[in-house]
Amino acid sequence: MGEVEIGKVTDFFAQPVVAGIELSGALKIGDKIHIQGSTTDMELAVESMQIDRVNITEGKPGDLVGIKVPDRVRRGDKVYKVTE
Repeated sequence: MGEVEIGKVTDFFAQPVVAGIELSGALKIGDKIHIQGSTTDMELAVESMQIDRVNITEGKPGDLVGIKVPDRVRRGDKVYKVTE
């Protein structure tokens, strides 16, 4: 199992709990991601993803996507896709 960096957190919204992520790699619904920073360390499966409040199933490099997260993340946190 490994990890490949696919983006970074650019924003965080508390209601609902959503991370704004600028993608540098492809990401799909169902992918497992690992968000890591100085005080952040969480893994989750991507259950929904949006661009400008519109649901999408896949994001590509350069996209700014919103993903629901279980807890607070911070700007600059790195986002990794977990590979098997």
